[in-house]
Amino acid sequence: MPAATALLVLEDGTTLPGTAFGAEGETFGEMVFNTGMTGYQETLTDPSYCRQIVAMTAPHIGNTGVNDEDPESRQVWVSGYVVREPARLASSWRATRNLDAYLRAERVPGIAIRGTRLLTRRVRERGAMRAAISTVETSPEKLLERVLASPQMTGADLARVVSTPEPYTIRPQGPAQYRVVAVDLGIKASTPGHLAARGCEVLVVPATASADQILAAAPDGVFFSNGPGDPAAATYAVDAMGGVLDAGLPVFGICLGSQILALALGLRTYKLRYGHRGVNQPVMDLATGRVYITSHNHGFAAALPTAAHDVVVATTSSGARHSGNDVVGPGPDGGTTWSHLPREALQPFETPYGPAVVSHVNLNDGVVEGLRLQRRPVFSVQYHPEAAPGPHDAADHFDHFCALLERGSGAAA
Repeated sequence: MPAATALLVLEDGTTLPGTAFGAEGETFGEMVFNTGMTGYQETLTDPSYCRQIVAMTAPHIGNTGVNDEDPESRQVWVSGYVVREPARLASSWRATRNLDAYLRAERVPGIAIRGTRLLTRRVRERGAMRAAISTVETSPEKLLERVLASPQMTGADLARVVSTPEPYTIRPQGPAQYRVVAVDLGIKASTPGHLAARGCEVLVVPATASADQILAAAPDGVFFSNGPGDPAAATYAVDAMGGVLDAGLPVFGICLGSQILALALGLRTYKLRYGHRGVNQPVMDLATGRVYITSHNHGFAAALPTAAHDVVVATTSSGARHSGNDVVGPGPDGGTTWSHLPREALQPFETPYGPAVVSHVNLNDGVVEGLRLQRRPVFSVQYHPEAAPGPHDAADHFDHFCALLERGSGAAA
């Protein structure tokens, strides 16, 4: 029996025919790519991929099948899945089913195409764009019309779509040392697990929880999670962040949570051309000069601070915006000259909550990867310290947060 066919159509008219796998039907979303060679199940269930069609650059996906231990949320969140070659057989003692059956059960269409390299280059050159996968439409022109009528990611408020509808608690195995409220903007299961492993009782609350609701739980600190969509659309989360900052509690934000902190501090956010998605992004800690290899999944970023928080004007190939020459030196180690280390990232800037600094920078393109208040116990990173999947270089950020909880809300980060 011949394999069913499918079409992948991008909003610039690029059409890539392929072989269907997963669910039958039609799906729309923002076309992005992920460079990770492993962790496809975690990728599929990461809520940050809501309303996105994800292309994997690794050639073989599905080799180890799907199990019941690795999902990062209650469902598959990608809108569609693009691979070069799905595994014909699943080979792992942990596997309970193969990738094709999993996507069918989750009603997510997939397509196998020979041109994943071409697709990745197209997205890199022209930016993330709307796309569709269809197993039912044979006309690229008609499918393109529907792609152009589909919603943009800019302005999309998706945190409330993926968030938990009701609060729930994750408890440590032993006695709780700290109480943390985690604002679920699209949280992955591994994140409260990391906090619980460090003695935190974690109350996970919906994305729309107000500052009053968060503070009513009497937390020792507050965590703002990763999540999908445009941070500027999540005004409720920015308001909640402001209220928590006013209360003086320790705060830790990651990914979307870092962008929410940026907005609360008076910075701007903007859409990257094609985003950061993968498990090998080099990020420098500007205080120590240490370079972390990190797991990323974000399409928006915080703009670099300028003298008056003006809109910055220059743009790198990834869409990072700089207002000056981004090749500077020496770096934090005093000797090395680093490319993509913006001058604006090296100076403190004023916020309504006191002076702040850019704490981390992506060494591929100079994008802001972390923020820190100098006189309050508040910090954030724009990547995934919990990994899942990815390297564990940045897991010590959870230790730093717990150290702030230990010191109390009067400490400085």
